[in-house]
Amino acid sequence: MKIVGDSEHFQQPYDNDDDYVSRTEFKKESEDAQALGMRLVALSKTQLDKMDLDEFLYDAVLKSKLIKQKTEAYRRHLQYIGKLMRGFDHEPIQAALDKVLNKNNNEAAQLQIFEKMRERLLANGDDEVQSLLDQHPQLERQKLRQLIRQANKELAKGPESKSSKELFKYLRAEIKE
Repeated sequence: MKIVGDSEHFQQPYDNDDDYVSRTEFKKESEDAQALGMRLVALSKTQLDKMDLDEFLYDAVLKSKLIKQKTEAYRRHLQYIGKLMRGFDHEPIQAALDKVLNKNNNEAAQLQIFEKMRERLLANGDDEVQSLLDQHPQLERQKLRQLIRQANKELAKGPESKSSKELFKYLRAEIKE
């Protein structure tokens, strides 16, 4: 005896198909692709050059900068970019975009690290020089000590120090992490 709610009678052809994409999922993926394309359009040309984009996508993004915003042509062009984006894997593009956009934050963090390093060198002197040389043997002990000595003399006279800035530049140039 068969029950009316038997699952065999209500199976759809796509129930066993793992590659099936519903219309809702397809629309969501298309919207995500277009949103990623809009983020690419917001980048400058130099930022786009740093990314490894497909030639057609790169040209389309650059052409979008020539079209006046808030026009129907601009909206259609963004849809075209979204259509192009659907043909590519989004993860590498997203990773490259995050890397390009986060670069400024990384640089700011590096500058803060060098600033703190310089402050510790000026405050602690030879002890800090030795620990810094243990971490970074490519630095010159004599140059570090000379810059620190000059900076401390200049800072005793006033708030600004040329040698302190030179010390910062030296640390930044020699330490690459």
